[in-house]
Amino acid sequence: MLNKVLSYLRLRKAPPVVAVVSLTGVIGATGGPLRRDRLSLADLAPSLERAFKLPHLSAVALTINSPGGSPVQSALIHTRIRQLAEETDVQVFAFTEDIAASGGYWLACAADQIFADASSILGSIGVVYQGFGFQDLITRYGVERRIHTMGTRKAMLDPFQQEKTEDVERLQAIQADVHEAFKDLVRTSRGDRLKGSAEELFNGDIWTGRQALQLGLIDAIGDMRSVMHEYFGDEVKLVAVRHGKGWLRQRLKLGAQRDDSGLWADSALAAIEERLMWSRFGL
Repeated sequence: MLNKVLSYLRLRKAPPVVAVVSLTGVIGATGGPLRRDRLSLADLAPSLERAFKLPHLSAVALTINSPGGSPVQSALIHTRIRQLAEETDVQVFAFTEDIAASGGYWLACAADQIFADASSILGSIGVVYQGFGFQDLITRYGVERRIHTMGTRKAMLDPFQQEKTEDVERLQAIQADVHEAFKDLVRTSRGDRLKGSAEELFNGDIWTGRQALQLGLIDAIGDMRSVMHEYFGDEVKLVAVRHGKGWLRQRLKLGAQRDDSGLWADSALAAIEERLMWSRFGL
């Protein structure tokens, strides 16, 4: 009887498994009580490792909903996904939900194929710096700015001082370098699937899913469940691999910061900044 059971189990083919990893939020280093939905390699690495180690794994599906953020964290996450895909010889599919813009599209380029909804927002292949200028405000209220540096560029683009032409030029040179890295990544990832000109693709513009398909920025219109069933059959198992800090770690971290007004102020500004990033795309 035991031999019959063992024979049956050997003959019975396990259904294909697709690990589903959600990449939702602004991309950037975590920290602060108000920064809850930030994507960073430090937070994502454990879940990515688990995703690529699931038994009977056929593919990893990334569901992406991000307006972008840190180019460094975008590159680190992208690189880790590609490393794991190559080490395990597993296909990666990306599915854009509401938005995959800037760093969000950088993450999508980690996939072998990119899908989107017809109304998804994609692109924004560019680099942006956002800041404020308070020099007139502090003058109006009689506030004196005191800042002492060693190094002529140490206080570059200080928001309480008049903007300097040479500082802006230096910033633009840095942005150009990051932009080139972004463009190189898209060209490498999409290859001859790209159909638009460089001026059209890399000017920071955004497109709907349908428009992105025409430009070769995505491979097809489709949702994750339908596409995975089409590729791997009705027997496919979609396994959500969740990430994030544990409840105890969150409570301990929050408690440690509760009395630090500086951290709360920094986090509040970061939360406003994140809200502005989403609102740029009507979300």
